[in-house]
Amino acid sequence: MTFEFLEQAKSGDRRSLARTLSSLENGLVKIEEVLDVIGPVPLPINSDWQTLAITGAPGVGKSCLLDGLLRSWAEKGLRVAVLAVDPSSPRTGGALLGDRVRMTVVDDKELNELIYLRSVATRKASGSVPVIVEDMTKVLLALGWQRVIIETVGAGQSEVRCAALADRIVVVEGPARGDGIQAEKAGLLELADAVLVNKSDLPGAEVHADEIRESFELGAGTTPPVLLTSAIQGSGISEAAEMLLMLSSSGRSTRARWRERLLAYHERKILESPQLDELLEKLAKGSILLDEALHIIGGEHNE
Repeated sequence: MTFEFLEQAKSGDRRSLARTLSSLENGLVKIEEVLDVIGPVPLPINSDWQTLAITGAPGVGKSCLLDGLLRSWAEKGLRVAVLAVDPSSPRTGGALLGDRVRMTVVDDKELNELIYLRSVATRKASGSVPVIVEDMTKVLLALGWQRVIIETVGAGQSEVRCAALADRIVVVEGPARGDGIQAEKAGLLELADAVLVNKSDLPGAEVHADEIRESFELGAGTTPPVLLTSAIQGSGISEAAEMLLMLSSSGRSTRARWRERLLAYHERKILESPQLDELLEKLAKGSILLDEALHIIGGEHNE
C-alpha cells in the first residue's frame, strides 16, 4: 500500500507529519509501514538520551516549565518534539488537548521551526501514557528530531508507564506537597533521574527540595540531581535545561522499565484486538468470563 503523505513527511512537511501521527493513532497505518518509507530510527550518540519523560502532579507547573526548557534548547539550535499526553474522559473518550495554549515558544517565529508539539489523548490506555506514544516517538526520531519529550498526566504511586518509553525520567514537584515521608512514597519519585522543584518563588520550595535530597540519600543507586526552578520568574530554567541535556541514568528505573514494557506489550495486544468492543459488551452483560475473553485475544495473536 502506498502512502504519499509519508514521503511528504520525510521531506519535512509538517501537515504530512501530523497526518502520519494521526494515522498511527487511529490504526490506519502500522509503524513498520511508516519506517519502511521514512527510514530507521537512529541509534543514540554515546550515552545521550533521545526521549525524556517529564511528569508531575497537576498544578506543579509542568507545561509552563517545559515551555521555558524548550525555548532554551531551541536557542541552542536543537530540534525538539513534544508529545503532550492529555487524559481522556472514561465516559465520552474526549480530551481537552490544551497544552498548546500554555506553550508560548510555538508562537515564536524564530524558534518555531525547531519545535514540534503534538497533543495525544490517552483514550483506552490504562497508564499515564498510551502505548501508541512509543510508535510516535520512533517516527519523530526517524524524521530527524533530535530529542523527544513526553509530558505525562500527573504522577502517582501507579503511574510509571513512562518508564517503559523514555530513556530518562524527570519529576516536577512543587512546594508544600508533603513531608519527606510522602516524597519517599511517591512511585515516580523513586524512579526519577532528576527532580525539578518548580514554583521556587513560593514559600516551602527550598525545604521540600532538601527533603527530597535527604530521601534520595537513603535509597539505592545514584542520587539524582534536584534543582529549584520558577517558570513564572524564569529563574533556574537555563541551568535546568543544561543539566537535563547531559543527564545520566540514575539506574533506579531499569527493573521498572522492563516490567512496564512487558505490561505495555500485553496491554497493546488487548487494545488492538478487533474484538475488544464486542468482548467488553459481553463481559458487561456477564455472558462471558474474563478468562474466556483473554483466551480469545490470545488466540488472535497465535494465529
